[in-house]
Amino acid sequence: MNVGPWQLLIVAVVILVLFGRGRISEMMGDFGKGIKSFKQGMNEEARSPERIDHHTPAPTTTTTGEKTATPTANATGTPAATGDTDKSS
Repeated sequence: MNVGPWQLLIVAVVILVLFGRGRISEMMGDFGKGIKSFKQGMNEEARSPERIDHHTPAPTTTTTGEKTATPTANATGTPAATGDTDKSS
């Protein structure tokens, strides 16, 4: 199916009638602004690796101030008692 010059002319006339000259020029202006914004975004993205700070921040740790103790097993495998276990005195 070939599109000839007469079909293109009819489509152009229908578009002009539907949208009007002012609306079409406004749409083309918005389209141009969109392309310009896209190009600026691409340029900024291409330059952004130069501005990246390659220093990694030191890891931060938070403490709650609570001390926790975990009981350990003695040589026999039974849990050790907590507190003062020295009964020699």
